[in-house]
Amino acid sequence: MTGAALVVAIVGPTATGKSDLGLALAERLDGEIVNTDSMQFYRGMDIGTAKLAPAERRGIPHHQIDVLDPLDDASVADYQRDARADLQGIAARGRRAVAVGGSGLYVRALLDNMDFPGTDPLVRARLEARVEAEGSRALHAELERLDPGAAAGIGPRNARRVVRALEVIELTGRPYSSSLPQHVYEVPAVQIGLDCDRAVLDARIESRVDHMWEAGLVGEVEALAAHGLGRTAARAVGYAQVLALLAGELDEVEARSAIAAGTRRLARKQMGWFGRDPRVHWLDAQDPDLVERALELVAAADEGGLAPPTVDPAPRRSLGS
Repeated sequence: MTGAALVVAIVGPTATGKSDLGLALAERLDGEIVNTDSMQFYRGMDIGTAKLAPAERRGIPHHQIDVLDPLDDASVADYQRDARADLQGIAARGRRAVAVGGSGLYVRALLDNMDFPGTDPLVRARLEARVEAEGSRALHAELERLDPGAAAGIGPRNARRVVRALEVIELTGRPYSSSLPQHVYEVPAVQIGLDCDRAVLDARIESRVDHMWEAGLVGEVEALAAHGLGRTAARAVGYAQVLALLAGELDEVEARSAIAAGTRRLARKQMGWFGRDPRVHWLDAQDPDLVERALELVAAADEGGLAPPTVDPAPRRSLGS
């Protein structure tokens, strides 16, 4: 990426307007968009992910959208390889890359110094068998003994991540936490975070759920279910709840309420992730001059004169519990 223009990354919680800002900046900066929303990788998962339709993309090329079948599980390592190849292509065309999305791990994989330890099917199978026999809490206790830092960031009920952490420790002989991404750019970038008042964001989420329902979310999920959904796709917010509706486990009111609640939880989680990154420059999503404010940040970063973000807990507070 040497010599390429800084990547502009638009990050933050769902429903804050990242896609709209990304389009506006790509237009003004002669850019192309690289998706960093892990659910927008999937073909056919359009309504429930608020994916921009081709006609809404203003002729701007979009990369890493519709690249996976819903039966597939996304791979962060594969994404890093393919998305960085997209960055190189964009730079070779003399254009600006604008990364847009709220999946923090994928943003970090795109931009940061982040390695991926290998896997061993036999080790993983043995650990998964132990989860079945002993329970995930027993393995979490083992992780806490071997790598307290990793255990602190992984809940005891998250068996998949506990197994992965123990697998990496066994294969590498190093703490799992040592392989986690650091706040160090491998791809030079400027990150712009969109912050939003909690009450306003909650209202936006309710409106988004209503719009998705009216746009045919249930029909979209029915079609996807007939084709087959993998583990990742079936657990996505919006899709999991509609699958429960189709299975008779929820009624329509309960499903819509559950989607809104799940989206609010996702927004808090995303804000927690990006709020811990000291490199993010936060802007108010409701600012009428948002695009100009963002362009000012990009220009300052390009000139090397962008000061580190001011330590301000407001973005973290606005989505607090």
